[in-house]
Amino acid sequence: MQKVYGYVRVSAKDQNEDRQMIAMREANVPEKNIVVEKMSGADFERPKYLRLTRRMKRNDILYIKSIDRLGRNYAEIQEQWRFLTKEKGADIVVLDMPILDTRIGRDLLGTFVSDLILQVLSFVAENERTNIRQRQAEGIAAAKEKGVHCGRPFHVLPENFEEVCLRWKAGELTATAAAQACGMSRTTFSRRANGVKK
Repeated sequence: MQKVYGYVRVSAKDQNEDRQMIAMREANVPEKNIVVEKMSGADFERPKYLRLTRRMKRNDILYIKSIDRLGRNYAEIQEQWRFLTKEKGADIVVLDMPILDTRIGRDLLGTFVSDLILQVLSFVAENERTNIRQRQAEGIAAAKEKGVHCGRPFHVLPENFEEVCLRWKAGELTATAAAQACGMSRTTFSRRANGVKK
């Protein structure tokens, strides 16, 4: 018997999947068959997605909101599409792009058109991923140039840190005693102390 599934993906735990869930409900995908995953789309090593595809059988239907919800890697999107439609014999419906509905246009022209559009959209999805990474790198470089610290925030050192650090380097205190005197863990003390000159 044919089953209808929905796959909803957001890249981070703090992102909201409501928009995709509304689209799934509007497409009448049964709530119990909607798989929600909060993981990057960089590859297909996603536990919930893999479980879903193992469960799918011939003539089942998979709904996704847009092609980039399936993934952002051009070659892997193509491979997954082929795997699901050819090997599994399932259908895929991309809600934002009605022409990407494998249930319609099964003739040669329909298949050609949907394959061509899939290739273009897959390329766009991967290209966007590349652009995001480039924009992040450019933003970090610009911030560093302005003297903005990127990464973990530095904690303010205690007033006695430099004095304790010099005593530790002179061998007057053990690392453990020095860390305790500064109210820090030994690891943090050692890491920060390496930046203090004798």
